[in-house]
Amino acid sequence: MQSKVINKRSAVIFPKHKKILLALGENIKLARKRRKLTQLLISERTGLSRLTVRNIEKGDSGVSIGHYLVVLSVLGLGDDLRHVAKDDELGRKLQDISLLTSKESNSR
Repeated sequence: MQSKVINKRSAVIFPKHKKILLALGENIKLARKRRKLTQLLISERTGLSRLTVRNIEKGDSGVSIGHYLVVLSVLGLGDDLRHVAKDDELGRKLQDISLLTSKESNSR
């Protein structure tokens, strides 16, 4: 019987984006420490392994966003993810340009 080999693909993370993940992990670690919680306690409350909690605090790109969310939720910060991309400045500028150019085309 042959065993199946599952190739797990991982996202390509550029250095600029890695810095963002590192900062997120550090922020999560600081939030945990401010609350005087241990990684073990976070692990127990989330159902994640201690290794996964440690990897989140390192900003590991291999950890799913869902796992980041459950840790943030235990820290009372889960709703912070709602604010990501909420104020899409670039998208609004592109939309405004499109609206202005279509309005000018219609008025001709």
